[in-house]
Amino acid sequence: MPSAGIVPRRAVQLAALFAMMVAFTAQLVGALLPVIPLFIAASVVNLGLDLILQHKQPGLLAVLGRIRFDVTVRQLLRDMLILVGLLHIDGINPLEEQAPLTITLLLFYGTHFVCQAVAVLVRRTRSLPFVTRNIDASALRLCDAPPRILSRQTGRRLLRFSVPTTVGMMLTSITTDAYWGGIGLAVSLALSAGGTLYLGTWLLPKKRVADEKQALEWLDNWLAEYRPTVGMYFSGGSSSAYQANMWLSTLASLDGNPIIVLRERFMVQKIEATDVPIVCIPKVANLMRLEHSTLKVLLHPANSGKTSQILRIPSIKHAFTNHGESDKLSSCNPYAKAYDEVWVAGPAARDRYQLADIGVEDKDVIEVGRPQLAPIRPIRRHDSAPAGRLTTVLYAPTWEGWDGNPGNTSVILAGENIVRELLADENVRLLYKPHPMTGSVDPRAGAANTRIQAMITEANGRRSGARPGPEAAAELARRTEELNALTTSAFRKSADELERMRLQGTPEEGRADAVSAAVTAWEEAYWSSFPEWEHRIITTARPGIFSCFNEADVLISDVSSVVSDYLTSEKPYAVANTSGMSEDDFRVNFPTVRAATILTPEADGVAGLLDAVRNPEKDTLAAERAELKEHLLGPSDPPSSVRFNQAALDLCAKADERRIRMESRLSGIPGQRSQEDVDASETARHEANGASGAAAAV
Repeated sequence: MPSAGIVPRRAVQLAALFAMMVAFTAQLVGALLPVIPLFIAASVVNLGLDLILQHKQPGLLAVLGRIRFDVTVRQLLRDMLILVGLLHIDGINPLEEQAPLTITLLLFYGTHFVCQAVAVLVRRTRSLPFVTRNIDASALRLCDAPPRILSRQTGRRLLRFSVPTTVGMMLTSITTDAYWGGIGLAVSLALSAGGTLYLGTWLLPKKRVADEKQALEWLDNWLAEYRPTVGMYFSGGSSSAYQANMWLSTLASLDGNPIIVLRERFMVQKIEATDVPIVCIPKVANLMRLEHSTLKVLLHPANSGKTSQILRIPSIKHAFTNHGESDKLSSCNPYAKAYDEVWVAGPAARDRYQLADIGVEDKDVIEVGRPQLAPIRPIRRHDSAPAGRLTTVLYAPTWEGWDGNPGNTSVILAGENIVRELLADENVRLLYKPHPMTGSVDPRAGAANTRIQAMITEANGRRSGARPGPEAAAELARRTEELNALTTSAFRKSADELERMRLQGTPEEGRADAVSAAVTAWEEAYWSSFPEWEHRIITTARPGIFSCFNEADVLISDVSSVVSDYLTSEKPYAVANTSGMSEDDFRVNFPTVRAATILTPEADGVAGLLDAVRNPEKDTLAAERAELKEHLLGPSDPPSSVRFNQAALDLCAKADERRIRMESRLSGIPGQRSQEDVDASETARHEANGASGAAAAV
């Protein structure tokens, strides 16, 4: 069943299309009869409606394009109807007055198509075989992009440049004087021709960036100069960027020269603020150039279809870090055996791989902990909750997954029951943070998510109490502005990839620490800007899940990595059992729920969970949580960050050992030389050439 918000939107869209068809019909009737008021009104409304829809509903107009009724056809039809209308208006001489108007109109369309051709050429010249961030790429002769209306917005350009024509023609219809139509057409023609000439300046040498060969040579030189050692490889859709973002701080803290390698151009802007150099290389042929770099190790937070392409480089060692660990089958994907090593948090994941029997050898499983969990604060022990203090419950269900297993997410079967039970307790403050991919596979999950948010909004309407003063909102706005200034580059609307590359060059020294401090300040301002009694729906990237952990007294979730991460705090948690298993079987099959309160699809168990949170003496699972934490995440000494860094150094050493072995083998084969021998001979040859050149000069 479609949500309430979708039906009105579709109705508005259909009404807009119907209005456009009515306008075309009215314009035709007004032109043929002629009925001048109807003709003028329909012509203006028709063009105005198209202009509005170009801004507000471009997707709707794309539907018309699929049936070959695109913006060019629509505008050409409008102009033809105007000319037909002028033919039927008394006082306008077709030969002496309308013929010049028609010729000028054809010239206008001619310049429009020429501008479109120039735009295609400009876009091709402004496309490099890679995209960078946090790298000084000024040597590629990067410059600002041309205005979008000239280079990319074909429809908007045609419609806007047609406005003077339509206005002039309408004045001619009223006055029967072709002078006004000629003025309007002249203005439109001047705009189109002038825009074409201006756009063409981007084809001149001064504004042309490096060609593909020059760009790839620059990339090779940069890699040779930067000498990356360990990197993160990531490929995925726009909603999966969080999988890479959670590893940014860990990657930045590693010894050596880190790098991020991406495959999708749009992903460059999806990666959050970091000082680590980013290189996006879409084509496989260009990606293979990394084989000749100093890169030794690549970390993989996710599997993707393009992962196999980078695994073809034998000189690089690959470690699968995953983006989270849980008891779900996705945490033991058979694809993991394609990597040199599988890095896991603790003994639980090691056991999980061996029980799964998917070909991952135990010697290749390395326990490194979860270094990014450091911001999560541990539980604060107290005898009982202070009187009048609300219990903050974080409900963070995962998404439905690809396999259709009903136990993946609680949103469909249990979500509304859980939320209803929590909202019925007047001493509960609910934080609802659904997985960003909820509803992307199963529409039922998306519909349930919408209903849950409606329930929370309605419950807030029934609550009242003191609210923070205006200074709290002002502080949040100030902190938001500060954070955006550090994490978001101010791009013009017309900025393209190359302009963003120029603006996102080498970051300022100390920016990473400044961003970390700004995020902490923003989170404090965020939570302080809302009343403590108000339920919150959190669907934005900020505040992050770790900030929600710190705000919550208890977590309700599903079998997911959220549970493992939350255990760092050792706070009480509950897991919804929507798998159809009995509670005993559920605990056996999913070890991460061993120290959890198990909730049924009917939300049985919520009351007992809240009672244990409010009265710590009734919390019988505290010791099990501490034990399970170490089993899932490993020991706290040495710290996870130290173990992770050592694992990276050890794998780099293995890459070096392989390189030495290969060079030894090649050096023993007649006709084969090691890379060092080749480099040495090349250096000697250049020095010899330089010496002979100097002697010749003397």
